[in-house]
Amino acid sequence: MVKPETLPQFIRQKVAENDAFGLVEGWCQLFRESRVYQIVPHIRLIRRILKQDKELARSVAELLCDWVCSLRLYPLLISSGILAREGFGREMKSRLYERFNPAFKDINDLRDIFYLLFNDKNDVRWIDAIPLKEWRGLLGVLARQTEEKDRERLHTHFQHEGLFAIEMLSIWIAAEEMEPELMRMEPSLLNADSPFVALHREVIDWLEARRQGNMFDDSHFQVMFEQCNRLIERLQKRGAQVGSSLNVAYLLERLSQTLERLEKLMAIFVSNRYLPRRILLLTGCFARAAAEQHSISRLWKQSSKLIARSITQNSGDHGEHYITRDKKEYFSMFYSAAGGGVLIALMALFKMYLGSVIDDKVWKGIAEGLNYGLGFTLIFMLHFTVATKQPAMTAARFAEAVERHPNGKALNMKLAQLLVDVFRSQSIAVVGNVLVAMSLAALIAFIYQQQSGEALLNQGQIDYQLHSIDPFAGTLWFAAIAGVWLFFSGIISGYFDNRSHYLNLRMRLRQHPCLKKVLPSQYRAKLADYLHDNYGSIMGNLCFGLLLGLTGVVGYLTGLPLDIRHVAFSSANVGYIAVSGHFTVALVLQCLSFVLLIGLVNLIVSFSLTLWVALRSLNTEIDSWWAIWREVGYIIKQRPLSLFLPVQLEK
Repeated sequence: MVKPETLPQFIRQKVAENDAFGLVEGWCQLFRESRVYQIVPHIRLIRRILKQDKELARSVAELLCDWVCSLRLYPLLISSGILAREGFGREMKSRLYERFNPAFKDINDLRDIFYLLFNDKNDVRWIDAIPLKEWRGLLGVLARQTEEKDRERLHTHFQHEGLFAIEMLSIWIAAEEMEPELMRMEPSLLNADSPFVALHREVIDWLEARRQGNMFDDSHFQVMFEQCNRLIERLQKRGAQVGSSLNVAYLLERLSQTLERLEKLMAIFVSNRYLPRRILLLTGCFARAAAEQHSISRLWKQSSKLIARSITQNSGDHGEHYITRDKKEYFSMFYSAAGGGVLIALMALFKMYLGSVIDDKVWKGIAEGLNYGLGFTLIFMLHFTVATKQPAMTAARFAEAVERHPNGKALNMKLAQLLVDVFRSQSIAVVGNVLVAMSLAALIAFIYQQQSGEALLNQGQIDYQLHSIDPFAGTLWFAAIAGVWLFFSGIISGYFDNRSHYLNLRMRLRQHPCLKKVLPSQYRAKLADYLHDNYGSIMGNLCFGLLLGLTGVVGYLTGLPLDIRHVAFSSANVGYIAVSGHFTVALVLQCLSFVLLIGLVNLIVSFSLTLWVALRSLNTEIDSWWAIWREVGYIIKQRPLSLFLPVQLEK
């Protein structure tokens, strides 16, 4: 191990052994093993040793120059930090295999050299701890001791490799547009004058001028890079409209990285005077990429960014329908939630019936899950509303508002107003669900009691239902679990919406050979349109119900405290037990407050989780929640009734 006190002897030893790689590796090891506050003094120590011993500095400069000139640079320039061209599936398999059986690293291959030098996940710590001026100071000492012939040789080698890398990158960018997936998403790529092809033509002319030493007007290159970036952004947005996949996400991420690398290299080679700062910044990128070269989590994060964006954008599109901003939308939401409350009361009654006729807990959980899932799906198909289904959609809409607008007071006020609108919408939806579900449940229990002469529920069932809403008996924990499943239902809906667009489900169903035999064309078209537009919502509701029903089964099989509490079903249960048990008004109000507490936990958990994922998928963040809540307080102070009612709304 290299020590600061033995550093001069180490440098002389490596020079004598003509071991350039060993010299650089020793320096990296010294930085890696140092504490953060020691790293800068150690690089200054290296510079001071070389500055004091000019002969040693000259030998080191010659050794490093010979070493760099013996290596091919362009493979590193065109591949490090850019996703491989094999595609997501093969690259994932390659990285998994690399974990179990690492490939041989050749010190004559610059890509392997970087991997050997920066193969620790914590190397970023010391790389970032060294300011650029310290690296420039060290290189300055070596440059002053480098002979003119070595400088010229290094300059020629660097330019030859760099210009070749630029040519290869421009060819790759132009060729990427012929990928079938991209042409499916953007048919205009078939045009001969697409931005990618036009950029390639300009790069070829620029390279010819650079190699011949002629002047070239490159002022319009920035415009061309912006056109290519806008096209990539359009393709990413199209992914949410026509469907995407991990392979498409991988392809677009690679294309964006390739374009960025081309721009950086051209900025370096734009003149004969290569700016050390730009070269050092690019070298730092290579060092970080080497540390993540075989990282599976990094590949997954990069490749899933677009698919996550597509899912949350689909959710955000649905979320706009769940936000009320005027009286018409407000009362429409109430009537829709009231319709949902009718079905929820019937579903809660059927759930009690299933519990009385099925003894096996596993089969009972499956039956209850189907009851939930089919019921939620029916509620959706009848255009009714389940209040707690909304936050998973509206949170994605909230994240989009963060992405689309600049930071500042105007954004905070806009987000605060959106929060107020969402709260008002959620409140009336909960009121519609709870009020109607509880009232209808009480009416059913009353009619049953009048007709049969006995209560709908016995004392044991009443005690069980009272215990199930008691916040001191684990109810809020179970409500949080339901909130998690609400979040997942939004993700599932977005995923299947994305799949519907990606598979072009509408045209598949219209042309399906079996459907052609049983349905006339007009009915087949209506079925195809309906399933294409509502595929995600149907699957999200069905899966949400199954998750609710099977949670108790998992808890029973594992012995873990797993169950669910849902505000709408809890309110219906309160209606049934209130009549069956002859409750006082005070006890009914207490039970209602417990139910609303369950609903609050449902909403907070699902909204928070969805907002967190949506913000991450859109690569954005909220600067200050405190500033937003301050604006919410201002809105409530100015227009208090707007928090609950469609009055005092800002025009």
